[in-house]
Amino acid sequence: MVVERVDIREPLLRRIGAIADEGRTRAFVVGGYVRDLLLGKSVTDIDIVVVGNGIEFGMTVARALGRSNLVVFENFGTAMLQLDDEPGTAGMKIEFVGARKESYNRSSRKPIVEVGTLEDDLSRRDFTINAIAASLNAADLGSVVDPFDGQRALQERLLRTPLDPRATFDDDPLRIMRAFRFASQLGFAIDPPVFEAAQSMGERLKIVSQERITDEFLKILFSPKPSIGLKLMFDAGVMKIVFPEVALLAGVDQRRDYHHKDVFLHTLKVLDNISETTTNVWLRMAALLHDIAKPKTKAFKEGTGWTFHGHEELGARMVKPIFRRMKLPLDHAGYVEKLVRLHLRPMALVDGEVTDSAVRRLLFDAGEDIDDLMTLCRSDITSKNQRLVERVRTNYDLVVRKMEEVEEKDHWRSWQPPVRGEEIMAVCGLQPSKMVGILKAAITEAILDGVIPNEHDAALEYLLSIKEEVMGRAS
Repeated sequence: MVVERVDIREPLLRRIGAIADEGRTRAFVVGGYVRDLLLGKSVTDIDIVVVGNGIEFGMTVARALGRSNLVVFENFGTAMLQLDDEPGTAGMKIEFVGARKESYNRSSRKPIVEVGTLEDDLSRRDFTINAIAASLNAADLGSVVDPFDGQRALQERLLRTPLDPRATFDDDPLRIMRAFRFASQLGFAIDPPVFEAAQSMGERLKIVSQERITDEFLKILFSPKPSIGLKLMFDAGVMKIVFPEVALLAGVDQRRDYHHKDVFLHTLKVLDNISETTTNVWLRMAALLHDIAKPKTKAFKEGTGWTFHGHEELGARMVKPIFRRMKLPLDHAGYVEKLVRLHLRPMALVDGEVTDSAVRRLLFDAGEDIDDLMTLCRSDITSKNQRLVERVRTNYDLVVRKMEEVEEKDHWRSWQPPVRGEEIMAVCGLQPSKMVGILKAAITEAILDGVIPNEHDAALEYLLSIKEEVMGRAS
């Protein structure tokens, strides 16, 4: 059903409409706000298009609201107002722009802007679902302008472009990534001509800044079912351009009677599994990268089949270079690296005898991220053999119970060295040096092996018993 008018109840939008009426300006809310209003979703960002000068209108609104934080982008003809403390609108951003036409130089994403009509402005948008406007003026408040049948695309759950998709993507190649992102966020399909254009024009993404591409990629990763967007990226040939290490996971190698499952499809399943339990995008990133080194470690062993020895360690070492290339925040790289490195360790405890020492070492190495590690491990169970799945889950439950017992006894979650460096220096007559670290590591190893309890007095007594021998070996 096509809606001719939407109910704009947001007091801020009504106020902006009143300001527009005072200045005899035609003003419309466009794009994501109208789309999400029609879908029954909430929004935090608002785009306002006026038939006239968008920057001047933004300044007028800022003055009327008593705001002094309007940011003007003269080169783009836009202004942005951040509302951090306005009642009911905390965190909301409003962008103002005049209705315009745009054209692009093929080597740049920076548009050549000309004054245009509202329809010109809507035609330059990425998808028809985002090319819907609603009036803010009192005379026709909420009246919908939908020249490209965006409402029909919403009903059909289909991503189409207002213009020929090749022209839309040629003007701004980032829209290729946005197609995959909206498909993943909204669960929409991509219209075949749009997908074909994305397939043939993926190389155009090379003119887009890495930061913008990564922003769209993270939004896919943060979507309810990330596999939708990632699979579309792969099928369109875009994954090999944006994230070649992930693209290389695809493929099923066979040799005689042996085969291994497609690591790319397995990874997508793990990622979807973990996305059902967490909104932590960096835990999701760890799921995406947990088997990233399998293509580099793949080998065939007669009588055994395909092996991937050391893929967890090599994968961990690949994390920081990936973060640097993708311009991801490096302060999260250590967390992802740790989970990739440790993701097989709980399974090793499942397969063997679960000793206190092995559990202590896992708790020590994982630290405060042990729960996230176990979430990753449980998400990594993707077998279609339900009996196998239940057996592995039961074994993981056993490991968790053992960890709880050891933690309760030894307090590993709040681990601090029972004897600090300052005390080691005082007891052993040392200055700050490498030897202090060696002695501290020896105490830690003794605790991990169960030689001494995780207690200060026991650790100090152990230090006194080994210091002469350890220091003597180094002299």
